[in-house]
Amino acid sequence: MGVRKREAADAMKQARKSEYFAKLRNVPSSPRKMRLVVDMVRGQEVFKALGILKFSNKEASRKVEKLLRSAIANWEQKNERKAEAGELYVKTIFVDCAPMLKRLRPAPQGRGYRIRKRSNHVTVFVDTINNDKA
Repeated sequence: MGVRKREAADAMKQARKSEYFAKLRNVPSSPRKMRLVVDMVRGQEVFKALGILKFSNKEASRKVEKLLRSAIANWEQKNERKAEAGELYVKTIFVDCAPMLKRLRPAPQGRGYRIRKRSNHVTVFVDTINNDKA
């Protein structure tokens, strides 16, 4: 690796140390379905977001709830204290496409219809409310 790339990589690592995030990779549901759930909690206070996810009917909300709990635990681990109500909020949350499984379903007259089994990656960043305003 060249010097310029190494310096850029080190700078990115240092920036990541002050961010609190969690990733959920290769979730076997379509990104479109996951984005419906993610849009409900974007920008919310974390305990309010957990309440929204807990009482949502969507299957994807269970996975996002677990991911959000993981991000809160990461924040608590790095700051060495428990999160209080009204202190953290969902800074950024987004869904990316993951690799697709391509299958064939038998169709009439010797043809085959393609089935695309989609999956996604979810990333959530949490931050303190006071830190953002300062």
